[in-house]
Amino acid sequence: MSKSIDEIIGNLKKENERLNAIVSFVDPNEVTDGLISGWDIALKDNINMKNTLTTASCKLLSNHQSIYNAHVVDRLLDEGAVIVAKTSMDELGMGGTNLSAITGPVYNPYDLTRISGGSSGGSAALVGAKAVRAALGSDTGDSVRKPAAYCGAVGVKPTYGRISRYGVIPYASSLDHVGYFTQNVADAACLLEVLAGRDDRDMTSSMEPVASYSKLLEMNLEGKRIGIFKTVEDAIENEAVKASFVQFKEKLEAQGAILVEKTIDKTLMRTMLPVYSVISNSEAVANHANLDGVRFGLSQEGDSLEEIMKNTRTNGFSSLIKRRFIFGAFALDDANQKEVFDQAKKVRRLLVDAYASCFEDVDIMVTLASGTVAPKVENQSMDELSDAYLIGENHMVINNFSGYPSMTLPLDLVDGLPVGINISTQPFTEAKMFAYGQAFESLINWKGAF
Repeated sequence: MSKSIDEIIGNLKKENERLNAIVSFVDPNEVTDGLISGWDIALKDNINMKNTLTTASCKLLSNHQSIYNAHVVDRLLDEGAVIVAKTSMDELGMGGTNLSAITGPVYNPYDLTRISGGSSGGSAALVGAKAVRAALGSDTGDSVRKPAAYCGAVGVKPTYGRISRYGVIPYASSLDHVGYFTQNVADAACLLEVLAGRDDRDMTSSMEPVASYSKLLEMNLEGKRIGIFKTVEDAIENEAVKASFVQFKEKLEAQGAILVEKTIDKTLMRTMLPVYSVISNSEAVANHANLDGVRFGLSQEGDSLEEIMKNTRTNGFSSLIKRRFIFGAFALDDANQKEVFDQAKKVRRLLVDAYASCFEDVDIMVTLASGTVAPKVENQSMDELSDAYLIGENHMVINNFSGYPSMTLPLDLVDGLPVGINISTQPFTEAKMFAYGQAFESLINWKGAF
């Protein structure tokens, strides 16, 4: 650790005055020996850490003190990390702007009039500003990777089941992944060595062996077949953003890489957001049924148990969350389940099969992470029926549908604001993803502003 804990905390407090990225500070633990000894790391505020507030940016949980550690917290502490703060997020992870946090909006480190992205926006902003070495988040649709692109950080969503979700407040169980932010690919590879592995408390966690990712980063791009996700590229309308990606492709070809354009039927791709909305909100209804104020949380008075629960949930959730729960309950209702929820699951399978076919003759898929720079805090509006929105801004959810590993890397500055690329490989091939990522990082030579 090059700086003392006091220096790190002091800098964090200054950055938080600017970014509003931190919900609470954590009393730093002692530094111990390990793979990430001395790394200063922040946690998204849906990750439980014993004797700290864990609010998930929800009023109902605003007084919630964790009584245990999430699996990932134990792994960090075991390997020498110093946990310094809990970071802001969209309420219960349901959002992509970080404007719904109970502590207020998180601001982009490159422009304080713009959003950080969400739902892991606090973690993204701190790493993008280089205020911490790394930060954990969660990714249900693109909640690590999109903010990483907006804030100029590396954002990783590993294979579904690669990291235990035990102790992480859920959103949608079939889509949720623990992810994280770092300042470079080498740190990202090292951190997955720490976090990955089987945990019997999460039965979806995988028994797949964990590789020494940080020792497998060498990659020569000559002759490598790289899939370019043309359906996404064609949907993007911002010419300056597209020009940055064209320049990147030219650099790949100059290294001898073979670029292979890949497409998925546009009509099918346009279903990603509605399918995601149905599945995620339906699963959220079940996952958050325990937030009733009876066993924990900010309880409201009532004359009966039913009234206590009703008053607590009415007062404890924002209108955004209530709308999502209503929509999810509608999709699960006996009268609608076959035509709504079951149909969404079938279309999800069509999307996953189409995406899997893209990898038949390439090692990796590459595209822009977003078609725009970070939107203004006061104006995130887009034509929500356009390809630019339905495909260009929502395509990364396909990695949550499929569970494939995915990583966002900073690419360029457009009008002084970061844009990123997203790369994806097949399940449990994170070693390959990191090796490509480091090769791409060297080509890009990202400097950023911090």
